[in-house]
Amino acid sequence: MKIGILREGKTPPDKRVPLTPEQCLEVMRTFPGVKVVVQPSPIRSFKDSEYAELGITLQEDLSDCDVLLGVKEVRIEDFIPGKIYFFFSHTIKKQEYNRKLLQTVLAKNIQLVDYEVLTNKEGFRIIGFGRFAGLVGAYNGLRAFGLKNELFELKPAHQCADLAEMLGHLKKINLPPVKIAVTGDGRVAGGVLEILKHMNIMRVTPEGFLNEVEPESPIYVQLLPNNYAKRCDGEAFDLMHFFNHPEMYENAFQPFAKATDLLIASAYWDPKAPVLFTAEEMKDPDFRISVISDITCDIEGSIPSTKKASTIDDPFYDYNLQTEELEEAFSNPNNLSVQAVDNLPCELPKDASLDFGRNLIEKVFPSLFIEDSDAIVERASITKAGKLTERFAYLQDFADGK
Repeated sequence: MKIGILREGKTPPDKRVPLTPEQCLEVMRTFPGVKVVVQPSPIRSFKDSEYAELGITLQEDLSDCDVLLGVKEVRIEDFIPGKIYFFFSHTIKKQEYNRKLLQTVLAKNIQLVDYEVLTNKEGFRIIGFGRFAGLVGAYNGLRAFGLKNELFELKPAHQCADLAEMLGHLKKINLPPVKIAVTGDGRVAGGVLEILKHMNIMRVTPEGFLNEVEPESPIYVQLLPNNYAKRCDGEAFDLMHFFNHPEMYENAFQPFAKATDLLIASAYWDPKAPVLFTAEEMKDPDFRISVISDITCDIEGSIPSTKKASTIDDPFYDYNLQTEELEEAFSNPNNLSVQAVDNLPCELPKDASLDFGRNLIEKVFPSLFIEDSDAIVERASITKAGKLTERFAYLQDFADGK
């Protein structure tokens, strides 16, 4: 089997790679009969020369490969018919901007395996850049808080050599007694909590967070769905019921909106689920949140102020609570400031790639190269043989243009 590492073609360019040079060698040693080649790229965090120096073949034309590995969406014009592709397709929520991508994959008889839905037999995700999204998203949120309140200036994460340098900068700042709320408990939230623990910020319970009106030192709370959603019929909250019937719930975040300074949103959001709060609720004089680091970055999704994605070079913008319009970052102290970069792991591309490749080698490749006994690859295949697979049949109307 021949594996090709794709050059990232999406704009803005992505510097991450699915496999580092050393990991390409490891794959070929671990799985006899597998050959890895790399499409040249001027933008990767690992240079072409680093692959070549280890004897990895650089190859522009990947049409003789069986499997093609990328990170972000592949450009429509670059798809090679009949191949197996691995990348983040951003189609499973019927994202309108990727409808043509899905249609092309089907038309070209491509087996699309989406990293986002690679799960073990228990149904838990086994791969992703979530941890690094959380690490950088928390850092950016703190950076925004410092800039907005003219307290400190943190070096942008993408200008740091690596994760170690980024963490070092956090040790140099002194936070005031800020109250931080974190939503979620997945990989992304785990990365956020790593940052807050690194800074020795005290964790409190949801009840303690609400009762501690003016703490003496910084505190944070981790909020789960039962803290910010409630059943419309008044019945007791049930997590599995919430996952299966999100439309039967309404938001219950208001007590925390009145008690939080910095919100770091890192919980997966189902479009059928309630929003965290509405634009009208944000106009309440008691709405306290002044900075939101929206790592989830669902445009006009669970957080009304996330009206667009920001960029690594220009990561912040302001949201006018009264007009609901976007304004220049930190231009008005009465505005809410937003961090909504949608490719946060790109700010630490080498660290993120190393972590991602390790998970690929250990948790995915045995199923791809040896035997898919737990149906890991099968479950994550959105398309196969020119059709949507059974699990993703719900995308048919979307693919049909309806």
